[in-house]
Amino acid sequence: MRKIVLTFCLQILFFSVLAQEKTVSTVEQAWFGYFNQTRLTERSGLWFDPQLRLTDNFIDRAGISILRAGYIYFLNDNVRLTAGYGYITAYSGSDEVPNIPEHRPWQQIQWFDKRKHFTMMQYVRLEERFRRKSTGTEFLDDYLFTYRFRYNIAFTIPLKAGGVQPKTPFAFVNNEILINAGKEVANNYFDQNRFFAGVGYQFTKSLNAQIGYLNVFVAQSVPYTFTNAHAIRLFVFHNLDLRKEK
Repeated sequence: MRKIVLTFCLQILFFSVLAQEKTVSTVEQAWFGYFNQTRLTERSGLWFDPQLRLTDNFIDRAGISILRAGYIYFLNDNVRLTAGYGYITAYSGSDEVPNIPEHRPWQQIQWFDKRKHFTMMQYVRLEERFRRKSTGTEFLDDYLFTYRFRYNIAFTIPLKAGGVQPKTPFAFVNNEILINAGKEVANNYFDQNRFFAGVGYQFTKSLNAQIGYLNVFVAQSVPYTFTNAHAIRLFVFHNLDLRKEK
């Protein structure tokens, strides 16, 4: 019940933003990522995900790169806690404007619900964002600090009988909403909403890939100004289990 109420409240916030008079610009992007969760013992594991996002006519220039790692604590097979660090670079696309680095510690709880005809995954993530300030042409000796809360819900639906197993195609749908918090947030408490729909293939028990359409609706710092990104997303997921078989 709590999960349903949380989802409902977040969606009300998102659609209330859409109801305001607004200015929206449109861009085309391509997102690529590799996500690895490796279970080392019954309780411990490691997280690693590098990502690259291209922008402007899908692939004209680099937009953002992400290197993220973390330690996973498995409460059980379906619930896990993760804490880690990410280094993010936002590329300006100009020789005169510096690329903006960001240090991002993060914490997350992730849980899975496996049913007969689908698997549901959810996570709640908290990020502490330290973004380097600049004048537009050179860096300042200071950082902009904000928090960001993220809630993601995803459904994996096998496209043949027997569930998601090796050599199985599947449909994948997920939605994530991101909310800013902190003293330095002036207008855009709503940060963005990400909706994805696509297809995937489970190559082995531990490896699958997904490709499809991603819509990213982003609030800018100027009130009622937004960016609507239409993106192609290709993600590879690699979940290894290195525990010794009993």
